Amino acid sequence: MTTLIIEDEKPAARLLQRKLEKLNIAVETMLHSVEESVNWFSNNEHPDLIFLDIQLSDGLSFEIFEKVEIKSAIIFTTAYDEYALKAFKLNSIDYLLKPIDEDDLDVAVAKFKMRLPKIESEPKNLQLDFEQIRQMLSNPFEKSFKKRFTVKIGQHLKVITTDEIECFFSENKGTYIHTFDNRNYLVDSTLEILEQELDMKNFFRVSRKFIVQLPAIKEIQVYTNSRLKVILPSYKEDEVIVSREKVQDFKTWLG
Repeated sequence: MTTLIIEDEKPAARLLQRKLEKLNIAVETMLHSVEESVNWFSNNEHPDLIFLDIQLSDGLSFEIFEKVEIKSAIIFTTAYDEYALKAFKLNSIDYLLKPIDEDDLDVAVAKFKMRLPKIESEPKNLQLDFEQIRQMLSNPFEKSFKKRFTVKIGQHLKVITTDEIECFFSENKGTYIHTFDNRNYLVDSTLEILEQELDMKNFFRVSRKFIVQLPAIKEIQVYTNSRLKVILPSYKEDEVIVSREKVQDFKTWLG
């Protein structure tokens, strides 16, 4: 069984690869754009299974199918649900919303393995009937948000719930949790991935460097150049500034 991941966020691709390795599935190749994927499929034997993000850095992954005839089965992985019906018209096994739950991933892989003989004998004619589509849509796109994070401290693991978090911040190519008790913890993620995993009713990305939690906002001050400054209870290492282009959205988020 050969497997490929197409995902423009490299940390997200590596995270999915690790989850697949837990299911004893090796990923031979990772691609990150429409252009790169078209070139690869044009010059390589197609894999049995593709994990495919829909929104790539240079366009929608559906554009790949307009340029190359894909013979592989596909499990879509995306943060958006509006493309589901279009995805089902392709060689779709399942449609997983980010953040990808490991149990849902296991079920999707099991679906693929059950249909594997059919895929191998009829690679161009894999179709989902109405009942299969109905079953996939019957568990609509109820997104579950991340409620806790596991961080490593020396040789120990610590679980931090979102209720304990003041903010997330990036520094020196790392991403950190800052908690209400004034501690920082390195997490294996990026702010871009966290935006997909967190309930953004409670969290807001105020700038390229910070995601803050609503209950942690102690005070908001007017800052230079039409920006705002957020005061948090314990984070004092740097100024938390709402970038100018996000000010209006931030005010709307505050309600």
